[in-house]
Amino acid sequence: MYRIGRYNADDRMCDLVCDRYPVLLIMSRFGIALGFGDKTIGEVCRDSGVDTGTFLTVVNTHIDDEAPDPGTISVGALVGYLRNSHNYFLDFRLPGIRRKLIEAIDCSRNDVAFAILRFFDEYVAEVHKHMDYEEQKVFPYVEALLGGQRPEGYSIDVFRRHHDQVETKLAELKWIIIRYYPSGSTNELNGVLFDIFTCERDLASHNDIEDRLFIPAIKRLEEAGADVRSGDGPQKRPSGAKGGAR
Repeated sequence: MYRIGRYNADDRMCDLVCDRYPVLLIMSRFGIALGFGDKTIGEVCRDSGVDTGTFLTVVNTHIDDEAPDPGTISVGALVGYLRNSHNYFLDFRLPGIRRKLIEAIDCSRNDVAFAILRFFDEYVAEVHKHMDYEEQKVFPYVEALLGGQRPEGYSIDVFRRHHDQVETKLAELKWIIIRYYPSGSTNELNGVLFDIFTCERDLASHNDIEDRLFIPAIKRLEEAGADVRSGDGPQKRPSGAKGGAR
């Protein structure tokens, strides 16, 4: 049964994981490994070199609809979290779904199956475009702000106005499979469909963090003339993650 209410630094990390298992994804994107025993969230974050306030704000934003306070975070730590999220989707999650999709459908004999795979590949290309823009334009802009500079001709409002919801087309793919693909391999197709459902929800949560936390935090940074806490810079990347802009 889920705990009611927000988590704080004195709660045990193991209780958080058992109460809210999707937090495992958040942990990996902050570079927090398992094996922390009965340590509190604050202790685990300190041991992992992670800004506790940023971690808790992301966790609690996923849990409830209360507006997060951008003043409680390290902007550098949040940028590191978002970059690691991009690595997860582009280098692990979406390629994994594609492999399972190929195993579950027969593209050589079924026009619907071929259309499904092509639709998925077009969707992945859109996600790449969306996240590459953030890597190549938005994050360098934010890092310049953290360095005390204010690049001309750009602001976080430009990103906000064009921040599309990349999970929308994944929802369309889900409905195509459910309605039109007659598969005899029930376990395989249901398995990949379940992955699509969970990935869609995860992408929606990712966008929600950007809309409700990242954009307001950068707006605050702009208005303060970069005179806000930047933390220790981007967090370490989880093992196996690829770094840098694509």
